[in-house]
Amino acid sequence: MVEKIADFMLKNDKVAVWLNVKLIEIKKGYAKIEMTVREDMLNAAGVCQGGAIFSLADFAFALASNSYGKVALATNANINFANPAFKGERLIAEATEMNRTRRTGLYRVEVRKENGQLVALFTGQVFVKDREILTEES
Repeated sequence: MVEKIADFMLKNDKVAVWLNVKLIEIKKGYAKIEMTVREDMLNAAGVCQGGAIFSLADFAFALASNSYGKVALATNANINFANPAFKGERLIAEATEMNRTRRTGLYRVEVRKENGQLVALFTGQVFVKDREILTEES
């Protein structure tokens, strides 16, 4: 079921499609994804735009928090940037659940380069709804 949810989200999240996100690993409360920095993701300084890095981390967060099958929507998200990323570099975002209750979840996402260098640290909280993420129409 977790893989089916991830597949649905990978196909239907327009930003994840634009980023060309690839799934590495998924399980309940955990997701690991990757993307390669492209020319159209660079800012005027020639480094990866913070918004692209945030979006990668945010999608890992979305996968991990929705992996139980209930719609989980962000109520808060924060990111700290540690090092720049450049065109051609592969970035890996790993989302880990820190706490989950019936109605909320707290997650930590580390974005790293292939060599392990930290690019950004993201934290996010979700509100868990009663609605299933996959329906018969999905």
